[in-house]
Amino acid sequence: MKIRLGIPKGSLQEATLQLFAQAGLAIHTNSRSYFASTADPEIECMLIRAQEMARYVEHGALDAGLTGYDWVVESGLEVVTVTDLIYAKQSRGKVRWVLAVPESSPYQCAEDLDGCIIATELVQVTKNYFAQREVPVKVEFSWGATEIKPPMLADAIVEVTETGSSLRANHLRVIETVLESNTQVIANTNAWQEPEKRRKIENLALMLRGAMDAKDRVGLMLNVRQEDLEAVLAVLPALKRPTISTLSDSEWLAVNTVIEESTAWDVIPRLKAANAQGIVEYPLNKVVM
Repeated sequence: MKIRLGIPKGSLQEATLQLFAQAGLAIHTNSRSYFASTADPEIECMLIRAQEMARYVEHGALDAGLTGYDWVVESGLEVVTVTDLIYAKQSRGKVRWVLAVPESSPYQCAEDLDGCIIATELVQVTKNYFAQREVPVKVEFSWGATEIKPPMLADAIVEVTETGSSLRANHLRVIETVLESNTQVIANTNAWQEPEKRRKIENLALMLRGAMDAKDRVGLMLNVRQEDLEAVLAVLPALKRPTISTLSDSEWLAVNTVIEESTAWDVIPRLKAANAQGIVEYPLNKVVM
């Protein structure tokens, strides 16, 4: 049994490869090939553009793949959404497809664009967006460099943004958000019905989510006397309830928990003040809920 897995080629590629490596499965790519290898003999990888991923998964050429929710919606195809993975090219947040116009234009909302030309890669979603508002526009497919189209080649654009810096650099102003998107693991409906393939895809999603949940978190281990435990627990912003176990000396307890890395600077001195001892902060690779 083998899983044919699609890895998004392009802007998401590097972030995706890093996530797989943190999950424990390194993917080895070759700049001259669209195929990639892994140490798992049950997984075959192929590099596919995110825009095309849903099509190949729906047709069964791939059993599963990683792509954006935006491209799944745009395709209109039937695939199984296995899990959401909130990461993008530069951050751990969602991306937005926004309606943007030149800074100097009079347009303030979608309704102001009646009869205008909209350039975008996300054609069907954009058409549906304006149709729902009963605003007649002409939506044109953009092959790239969409930010430079207004005002000469289009009146407005619908473009994806993570930070907004590219739009600002091209003197564009966001007037509405058309769609929010994030990376998803999707599966072919037939593959999802096969128990072995489903198990493998679910395990893959589990490990990727664990790697995602470990980002920006650290583990903490410490020792504390029984009489000081309550004060220590009051300091800890635990993931759930911390693990507490007894030591060879019955007066002492070991406490193990997970916290946000950004809080460690404040939490560790407070733990020391609460009489915790032997405090150890350590990195995490995966946190499986």
